[in-house]
Amino acid sequence: MNSTGLVRFYEGQVFHEVEVFGLRRSLPIVPIGDGLWIASDAGLVLGDVEFIGRAGREVANAVRRYDPGIIVTAEAKAIAMAYEVAKGLGHGRFVVVRMSVKGYMRGYVTESVKSITTREPQTLVLTSEDVEFIRGRRVCLFDDVVSTGSTMRTLERLVNRVGGEVVCRACIWREGPWYASNDLVFFDYLPIYVSRELYGRFMNKSLIGVLGDE
Repeated sequence: MNSTGLVRFYEGQVFHEVEVFGLRRSLPIVPIGDGLWIASDAGLVLGDVEFIGRAGREVANAVRRYDPGIIVTAEAKAIAMAYEVAKGLGHGRFVVVRMSVKGYMRGYVTESVKSITTREPQTLVLTSEDVEFIRGRRVCLFDDVVSTGSTMRTLERLVNRVGGEVVCRACIWREGPWYASNDLVFFDYLPIYVSRELYGRFMNKSLIGVLGDE
């Protein structure tokens, strides 16, 4: 799909229809500020049991050839699917990178990240227990959606810092025109919706330059 197909003029659309893994679903289109709307998969990946189970199995089958020893995901939307991916691969455990430091953590490693859906930078946190579990293992990074790739890059920095080896990066959807690398396992595209002003600017200049690589 070319970049213009991944950027659409927002005209009050309420839903974006998707069909993936043989399932059809309607994703609500929600504003995230600055003339930008996205098709939100939150209700789907946080509660749709049929979708979560099927997606987990399909992702597990797709990444199996990389022989990952552990699945690492970021809190919180992709947790249920990461569980299904790990189960499908026969893993006994997966790692969730937390979004804040908790008082019960005896030790931790952090990295800062900012995505298009958050106005302020967030902190990704690996506990000392997860650090020890990741060290020396082959890691598959997993998220539900990858847009600019900022979260994936931050997860990779964390894994590299603690001695893990990232062997694959996977998601369900690649969103918008930003992520240009061929190193991502994904199953479908999600467009972004933009205001008339932003769409006009995009038609004359790369949207990457318009919105920035957040």
